[in-house]
Amino acid sequence: MSRAPEFDLCIVVDDDEDILVAARLLLRGVFREIITVNGPERAIAAAAGREPDVILLDANFGRAATDAREGFALLDRLLANDPELIVVMITAHAGIHIAVEAMKRGATDFVSKPWDNDRLLATVRTAAALRRSRRAVVDAAPATPSPSSAPAKGSPLIGSAPSMARVHSLIARAAPTDANVLVLGENGTGKELVARALHQQSLRADRPMVTVDLGAITAELIDSELFGHVKGAFTDARADRVGRIQAADGGTLFLDELGNLPLHLQPKLLTALEQRQVTPVGANRPISVDIRVIAATNLTSAMLNDDRYFRQDLLFRLNTVEIDLPPLRERREDIPALLDHYLDHYAQRYHRSVPALTPRARAALVAHDWPGNVRALRHAVERAVILANDAPLDCADFPLAATRRHIAPEAVVTPAADLNLDRVERRLVEEALRRHGYNISAAATELGLSRAALYRRMEKHGL
Repeated sequence: MSRAPEFDLCIVVDDDEDILVAARLLLRGVFREIITVNGPERAIAAAAGREPDVILLDANFGRAATDAREGFALLDRLLANDPELIVVMITAHAGIHIAVEAMKRGATDFVSKPWDNDRLLATVRTAAALRRSRRAVVDAAPATPSPSSAPAKGSPLIGSAPSMARVHSLIARAAPTDANVLVLGENGTGKELVARALHQQSLRADRPMVTVDLGAITAELIDSELFGHVKGAFTDARADRVGRIQAADGGTLFLDELGNLPLHLQPKLLTALEQRQVTPVGANRPISVDIRVIAATNLTSAMLNDDRYFRQDLLFRLNTVEIDLPPLRERREDIPALLDHYLDHYAQRYHRSVPALTPRARAALVAHDWPGNVRALRHAVERAVILANDAPLDCADFPLAATRRHIAPEAVVTPAADLNLDRVERRLVEEALRRHGYNISAAATELGLSRAALYRRMEKHGL
């Protein structure tokens, strides 16, 4: 059984028909729809009125062109129409200066022709995941927040519980400084929202915020992704590649899923942060960078303070300011405001009237533990709005039983009782997550999966 595509739409813009065919064949398992166009005007038309997850954009369209002028002009036009677009530039004439300029103009990443298939897939998946995260930020930002749930200026986080008031206060105080910030919290609590609020309220707000999802990049590629490489540094290094740290020069570097950074690369990151220099793989000379680092992880404090998982000298460098996001079960008073916001939001998105909640349903939703936190609540509300009829939403309209924390071990159905692979997989994933308190790293290890693979299964099963 083939796996369903992870994302919706990719637009590929290139004047070489062979490149368009190769990209379509490579990416067809990742996107439900792939549109290929061979020129700027067709690219503008293809993106108009759509919400592509990623646009792969050729830097040069003329046969003799090598300066990326045409690609930059089209990049500017695309981002002027939709500043939230995720654009990955591709070119046969790679160069550090072109890559850096692309990033400064708003491109998310940069790949070179001829590309390595695995590297291109990793780049595109990471870029599409960033687009999904940006949509979540927009979804979570109330258009007209009520006084009771209004966050600090510039913050999209909803909540007025005392624990969230402290979060808003820390954001407001830390954002204008260049202090490194470590954001802690369970999966789904909104760590990326905090990172974006910090960047948007900082003095670097007009410069790029470059996100590195360390959970979506294979361990073998992290070194090159962070620090870049020079042509010939290893077998598949066919051209120079700028690293994410250098791409964030002047702006903010957001290291998401920090717990996935391999131990052997932690000293190299520490050196880069201390010296404010990076040395690409295979290079001899360091490159100076000016960055502010925000990192996020769902590792517990005990794991972070264990040398087997994380170097303490790097931890001290990263957590100048530490922001600990509370799980939703510890701020239940914020659930009504979140419910109302997402009911309004998804009713507008799907062109429905805003459904009412029965008092019993509202009480059950407030009492629910929400192991997946705000993300799980958002998905539950979206599902309920999509399936709603004219009657008020009741408990049965929300999958509360499927995600409850207090599932007895014996309740997990074994393959002997149910041979349906999808249902068995869902139950195994649920059990592993429950057993490890929804720590993604620990659950993935027990299941024998990578974090990225576990995330894909959680998304597949609506967890």
